[in-house]
Amino acid sequence: MRLTKLGHSCVRLEKNGGSLVIDPGVWSGPDAAASADAILITHEHPDHVDGARVATALTGRKDLELWASATVAGQFAEFGGRIHTVDDGDVFQAAGFDVHVYGHDHAVIHPDVPVVVNTGFAVDGQVFHPGDSLTVPREPVPVLLIPVNAPWLKVSEMIDYGRAVAPSRGYAIHDGLLNENGLALAQRLLGMAAGSGGGTFSRLEPGTSVEI
Repeated sequence: MRLTKLGHSCVRLEKNGGSLVIDPGVWSGPDAAASADAILITHEHPDHVDGARVATALTGRKDLELWASATVAGQFAEFGGRIHTVDDGDVFQAAGFDVHVYGHDHAVIHPDVPVVVNTGFAVDGQVFHPGDSLTVPREPVPVLLIPVNAPWLKVSEMIDYGRAVAPSRGYAIHDGLLNENGLALAQRLLGMAAGSGGGTFSRLEPGTSVEI
């Protein structure tokens, strides 16, 4: 499959003519949702789901389907059977991809901030997108999309998370708040996430694609 990094936490996966987009949020670019045959949403925060653009895409494409938690799915109830509710442990197919759902909670930002539902997605047993969490999937994954900067995240947690999942490759996500200085620092720190496992961790510029 081909993986393309879009803005912030959004990626597009393509295989056999099918296109699966995960987390088309407000920093993902205007065409992120429009390029999808299927959409997966990890949680309700606007940097992961741009409700207006997703609704526009669903209106324009009568075959476009979406999978998300009940909270997110409820925002698009008007689209009926094309909206699917998922939770930890679910397995389904979307745009020709096999998807396993892992996790239930967003990482804690602060005790005063309510914890929302967050579902990570493992696609074809190859790529894991954790959303805003440090969920370790219950199956080995060769490619981890690893959050590198967030109000809920410490650098030590990012490094330990990469080592716990221990993929062959890791690619940075959740980097939309960083300027050039922060991005350069994140790239250097990503190297520590591999530990002694032999994997490689790096950041892709938005619009860049790699073969998985």
